[in-house]
Amino acid sequence: MSKRDYYEILGIQKNAEVEEIKKAYRKLAIETHPDKHQGDKAAEERFKEISEAYEVLSDTNKRATYDRFGHEGLKGAFGGGGFSWQNFTHFSDLEDIFDNLGDLFRNFGGSADIFGQGRSRRRRGPARGRDIMQEIQIDFLEAALGTEKNVEIYRYDACPTCDGSGAKPGTKDTICKACAGQGQVNTVSGFFSISRTCSTCGGSGRVIETPCQRCAGKGKVRVKKKIKVKIPAGIDTGMRLRVAGEGDEGEKGGPRGDLYVFINVRKHRFFKRHDNNIYCEVKISFTKAVFGSDIEVPTIYGKNRLKIPSGTQSGKIFTLKGKGVPDLVTRGGKGDQLLRVVVDVPQDLTEEQEAILRGFAKTLNEEVPSKKDGFIQKVKKVFK
Repeated sequence: MSKRDYYEILGIQKNAEVEEIKKAYRKLAIETHPDKHQGDKAAEERFKEISEAYEVLSDTNKRATYDRFGHEGLKGAFGGGGFSWQNFTHFSDLEDIFDNLGDLFRNFGGSADIFGQGRSRRRRGPARGRDIMQEIQIDFLEAALGTEKNVEIYRYDACPTCDGSGAKPGTKDTICKACAGQGQVNTVSGFFSISRTCSTCGGSGRVIETPCQRCAGKGKVRVKKKIKVKIPAGIDTGMRLRVAGEGDEGEKGGPRGDLYVFINVRKHRFFKRHDNNIYCEVKISFTKAVFGSDIEVPTIYGKNRLKIPSGTQSGKIFTLKGKGVPDLVTRGGKGDQLLRVVVDVPQDLTEEQEAILRGFAKTLNEEVPSKKDGFIQKVKKVFK
């Protein structure tokens, strides 16, 4: 079943501002939260669906990718299994939304499981970096035969000044005093315990008192990189390539994200492609069509000889086996090249040539116009 449009899920327009997106999510999250629909699997799935939509549309990069490429562009963003709560990065927003309800994040003797899936609200650890999406254009022959390209991207790398720590060189981060390094703050009211992410350290359990000036304590800086990408033979417009480990730097030692390269192939002036077959048109003279000939034709692999039998009609299609595009799936087979022959009718005839053709027409008991222009049009009509 195809996935629903994220804007439709949240009930907003495509030009909605961030606050409007958050407002829509807040309303739907309160309506569908599993705590209000105990045992209702449909409500759980609905809550997960609106959270996935919010995760994408509230993130500038993911939203831009979705607007351009749709769900296809986000396949790598959530891993092979699709969206899961490990991909959700807006837990603080959920806390803000439910802060005043009084019945969320509460549990006897411990913190609540707000997602009904055993997610532990502990201090934040290593997290995978974000994926990067980049579109490139390549030539027709580069796509058919394969090539290598340097893809220019902007990504976040570990800050070289502080080696990714976020702290000014010579200093270190310290244990957060507000949560004692736990990453969460517990408030007890009677026999209820309410747990919230620590607002001082953001759930990390550590604080940087003297941040690195270059990265402002983030531990990462945005840099321009050229990544060499191998383009396999047979790739086509709309396909994408995954370059593992070339995305943004991870958090707290987490692995890098991936780079996804979307391919757009330029049209060729002579060749056309359908699946793995190549199509083209080749013009031959009237006499070669009549008497036959051995001609040289272009292929994506270079020149090739083609035998034209005598009496070839304009529009006849010849097949060159194995001269098409390599198959990306089998990595071995190739398509064919199909050539459509077009007889090139002469435009300007000398008096001698016209006399010869008139004599030929007479042997066929065919009447031809007396005017030269009319005769040429007649010949054209015969061979079209």
